Amino acid sequence: MNLSKYTTVEEFILLGLTSQKNIQIVLFPVFLSLYIVSLTGNIIIIILSRISSQLHTPMYFFLSNLSFLDIWYTSSIVPNMLINFLSVRRNISFNGCVTQMFIHLSLGGTECYLLLSMAYDRYVAICSPLHYTTIMHPILCIKMATGSWAGGIINSVVHTVLALQLPFCGPNVINHFFCEIPSVLELACVDTSLNKTVIFFFAMLVVMGPFFLILITYGYIISSILKISTSVGRRKAFSTCASHIIVVSLFYGAIIFMYMRPGSTHVEGQDKMATLFYSVITPMLNPL
Repeated sequence: MNLSKYTTVEEFILLGLTSQKNIQIVLFPVFLSLYIVSLTGNIIIIILSRISSQLHTPMYFFLSNLSFLDIWYTSSIVPNMLINFLSVRRNISFNGCVTQMFIHLSLGGTECYLLLSMAYDRYVAICSPLHYTTIMHPILCIKMATGSWAGGIINSVVHTVLALQLPFCGPNVINHFFCEIPSVLELACVDTSLNKTVIFFFAMLVVMGPFFLILITYGYIISSILKISTSVGRRKAFSTCASHIIVVSLFYGAIIFMYMRPGSTHVEGQDKMATLFYSVITPMLNPL
């Protein structure tokens, strides 16, 4: 039984990254390699964080959460994309599409909040190093991680429930490589202005809210680093934040490009590339 009582569409067809078979054959080993590297790197982070007592710190606690998230993030998209590279008919059931959309939205929102938690951890480590162990208590870390996952799930539930209220009576061709919500909404048989307004509002809350807080946090961090008297000390302090800054820039840059633009400015090819960055490339780079 379909999840939506209004729809007559039982499955969707995913057009993928390209319709050219020769390019699909080339892309298959490329994305298979990216997927393997992503899984390997994130699994190693989790294992090392568990077995090494020296890594039982708040920073690696959040990194383990991020790695666990990224494993599922890429696994919700890439395996199906790899199958479609080799398939003639690239279909996905309606229920499967909704499930993929729900998982992707949940994990995407959770990552926004996790990156904010990691920024706060770096803020305390650099701006209040003497109070670091007192402030970043394990209970606080667990609460921050739990709040991040809850925020991501709530974000996804709202969008998914609203999408299920829409009738999908055809066409059923999604010009994307997975069921991302903007592409799915384009196939609804009614006006989706409400859904798009909610997407924009939650993008401000889930994406831009944490992003601005991260910027403010790094403003304080940079100010504290500049007050360090020695160049070696400044370099060491900055090096602990550099990788996080890069991940934040890649992830939020692609997310903002995708979700914070007016609908009329969306270009399908650009949207697919932006989605690749925050859904496939960034999870691979995070453990590096």
